[in-house]
Amino acid sequence: MNTLAATKPGFRPAPAHADDDRFVPLAAELGLEFSERAAEHDRENSFPTENFTRMREQGYLRLAVPEELGGLGASMRQVCYAQAELAKHCASTALAVNMHLYLVLANTYRWRHGAAQVEGVLRRVANEGIVLMTSGGSDGIWPSGTAVRENGGFRVTGRKMFCSQAPVADVLVTMAAYDDPEEGTTVLLMGIPTTSEGLQIVETWDTLGMRATASHDVQLDDVTVSEAQIVARRPWGKVDPALRNAGVHFAPPVAAVYFGVAAAARDEAVRVVSERRSGDGQPLAQDATSQRLVGLMDHKLKVAWWALAGALGELGEDYTPDEAALQLVMLAKRQVVTEAVEVVGLAMEAVGGSAYFRRSPLERAYRDVRAGMFHPLNPEKTLIYAGRMALGQPVETIW
Repeated sequence: MNTLAATKPGFRPAPAHADDDRFVPLAAELGLEFSERAAEHDRENSFPTENFTRMREQGYLRLAVPEELGGLGASMRQVCYAQAELAKHCASTALAVNMHLYLVLANTYRWRHGAAQVEGVLRRVANEGIVLMTSGGSDGIWPSGTAVRENGGFRVTGRKMFCSQAPVADVLVTMAAYDDPEEGTTVLLMGIPTTSEGLQIVETWDTLGMRATASHDVQLDDVTVSEAQIVARRPWGKVDPALRNAGVHFAPPVAAVYFGVAAAARDEAVRVVSERRSGDGQPLAQDATSQRLVGLMDHKLKVAWWALAGALGELGEDYTPDEAALQLVMLAKRQVVTEAVEVVGLAMEAVGGSAYFRRSPLERAYRDVRAGMFHPLNPEKTLIYAGRMALGQPVETIW
């Protein structure tokens, strides 16, 4: 079995509160099933449609929908613990569904703070199991695509990249620039059903890692968008409250995904070292170098999770997704994703040359974990953001 979750339960972050790991058993149950298919989907560059069917059946897609609206009511902290567990078994599935979950978290925040118009989509996630897809990471403050006024609504044209879980998505949450005659260039944030005329998925995803996320391009050609589909209007070239809300709810759970990849790599290294003997017949577990490598992995994983849990603790329950909140969670994400890369490298070093073969799950982890460096804010921009905040400089143009 080519799976990174062979050692059970392996390395799991300890709950900071009694109910933090409430949904970890659900993620573990699904993950054990998904792990059987992970290597095949990676090898074939195919999308695990069956995994999304199972997540819909078991309620994982409605994980973050409030209980009042028919969901499981998971907090952002609980989503992080669940996502870290799911990623140990199938990183691509965890990353793909994360793009749905963070949108649910962001909309749940809006609903709890008076945005009644998002209740409908949250109820559809809970009752119908619809999947939300986003182009936000590639669009940012300068989105591709244009919107033109027509018949009280808009015609939208553009090419959108990195649209994860495209084969099963029901709604694309995306942005387009509109040349407002009074306000100038304005960014429109909108939801577009994937059944809309003029929307086409272009299968472009053939990458180093996270190959089963199916993060294809989406082509929009004169797609009709009504005024009711416009979720928000944003300034061109600036991070505004809507984009900060997305970023604050994106960074923690996506960091948890990469933590899970690294934790599973650590577990695989511990398994191999525990079972292997050196050339003189002595257990490799008694070798000082092996002991140090495993100890260093555990150190890095614990400190990385402390950063994430600490950021969520500092954020608190009654937070506002302002510039300080975005800085807080992005710093935590930076710590996790950079350390995750290091941990996977240490796991390969501990295992040795066999980790270099395709048959080793560590080879896949080595590729998958590197995707964490590309999500906004990337590690270097995160430092610039923090530096500007400390020096009293504007940060609204950093994305």
